[in-house]
Amino acid sequence: MRVFNLFVLLFACVVSQVSAQTSSPRTLVLSDPAPQHYKLTARASEIDQRVRAHPEIDFLLQAKNGSPADVQHAAVDTRVAPLGKLVIWLMGHNEQLFDRVNSYGLHAIQVHYANKWFSICCRENPVGEHCRGNIRLEAATGEDFSDEVDIPKPDGMMERAFQFVRWLAKENPQGGWEHFLSEDGKGLRWEDVIISGSSHGSTTAARFAKHQKVSRVVAFCGPRDQYQSWQSLPSATPENRYFGFSHVLDGGWTGDHYCRSWELIGMHKFGPIVNVDKATPPYDNTRRLITDFEVGGDANRAHGSVVPGKSAKMDRATKTYLHEDVWRYLFTHPVEQVGKAVPMDASCLKEQRP
Repeated sequence: MRVFNLFVLLFACVVSQVSAQTSSPRTLVLSDPAPQHYKLTARASEIDQRVRAHPEIDFLLQAKNGSPADVQHAAVDTRVAPLGKLVIWLMGHNEQLFDRVNSYGLHAIQVHYANKWFSICCRENPVGEHCRGNIRLEAATGEDFSDEVDIPKPDGMMERAFQFVRWLAKENPQGGWEHFLSEDGKGLRWEDVIISGSSHGSTTAARFAKHQKVSRVVAFCGPRDQYQSWQSLPSATPENRYFGFSHVLDGGWTGDHYCRSWELIGMHKFGPIVNVDKATPPYDNTRRLITDFEVGGDANRAHGSVVPGKSAKMDRATKTYLHEDVWRYLFTHPVEQVGKAVPMDASCLKEQRP
């Protein structure tokens, strides 16, 4: 009986520890005596002295004109009730997009990490099916996944994001940034991170989410990597947490690159492709959104038209964007609300070779 009681006690301890590790998410409550919209910048090299340039992939800390190239951006609006989620944007800073995600109650940062390899590495023809995916993962994690590049931890996205958030927690305590630091203080709380980007950045965001569980992925005009196979790998991030939005005249569509990635990731399991210009939220609770608004047949404009900016769909008379509901949906639609699964599209070419 004593042995049995000891076993019960040990089992209870284990259950208690597991329960503590999987407890409900912490609630973020902001305390700001003067609520406002904060917009902050800082150089990665000033936050972390370990940061280095990588001229071999044209990744520099200083531009040719002498201006800093490693400026990072952060924003939070403490006038808005926080959702307790951090958007990490993997592309050039888009202030208009940050204004919108802040208005939803989301924190946002844009980090400078070693991502300039795209036009330099993996250029052979045919390219290896893991070449670009492995470099993306090394650039995101700072871990050795590729023989093509050597990106150490301080220059990868994960560490730069962590160091930036730690800096923000000290410099802007009104923003409650410490909420996104792990309990041991050695990294971020990745399950509270929305990883997002456009084009090249959206592809790296999706590749990273295969490796690291995150709150959700928001992929604008992407992901692509049509000759790679990482899209079908098992995913640390549940498949229902991937969201995509692109224009049908984008070259990623005409070459079957987006439909391929979306289906290999498994996004078709949660609803059909929905044209947002012919539907209203919640868009059948799908993960795959498209637009076909008039861009004058310009594929380049189409590519950048799905984020706030000069190419986006706009009512010129009122100077208002017409995809505001789409952007809100992508970042805030409850991930547990999903549409009906549909079959893969047989006309979308999944087996592609250069």
